[in-house]
Amino acid sequence: MKIELPVPKREGRMSLEEAIDRRKSIRRYKDEPLNLEEVSQVLWAAYGINRWGKRTSPSAGACYPFEVYVVVENVEGLSPGIYRYDGKAHALEKVMEGHFRKALAEACLGQRCVATAPLNIVIVAHYERTTRRYGERGVRYVHIDAGHMGQNIYLQATALNLGTVAVGAFRDDEVKKVLEVPGEPLYIFPLGIPGE
Repeated sequence: MKIELPVPKREGRMSLEEAIDRRKSIRRYKDEPLNLEEVSQVLWAAYGINRWGKRTSPSAGACYPFEVYVVVENVEGLSPGIYRYDGKAHALEKVMEGHFRKALAEACLGQRCVATAPLNIVIVAHYERTTRRYGERGVRYVHIDAGHMGQNIYLQATALNLGTVAVGAFRDDEVKKVLEVPGEPLYIFPLGIPGE
């Protein structure tokens, strides 16, 4: 069952220049829920579809090697669980229901930001989508593509007055065990309302 997300906004109140200037890593979040509009906007910025019918983040050879998952703990209108983001349909598909934030935080070496965020975005790479075209060089391109997506997440979160931080310190096998999905976890972004 797919959950349609609110239509993303194509114009915001904060300029790109201001978002770049204000962007920083935020690791502490208030114990407050996110709303579906905020989640929709950040996911669209990460890997949605733009006005030309292309992804919002660039990809070498348009191979688009990622699947984007969200580990939801406290989002208005969503039950706790793991969801896959379908960028073409701008919708979420529930993978598993339940509370997975604690297990994800443990897989991330006990990082508090993962343990307290109302939502964690997990970028999962499928290297073969790019390496079948570019060979081993494609591995580098996947990592470059992940950086593009990560910056989009940071800038959109900043423009919405939300906080995030790029998390790369985790045990791959343990994250895979939490998600129970194919592919290689590459990047995790906790998302929440900045706290003290």
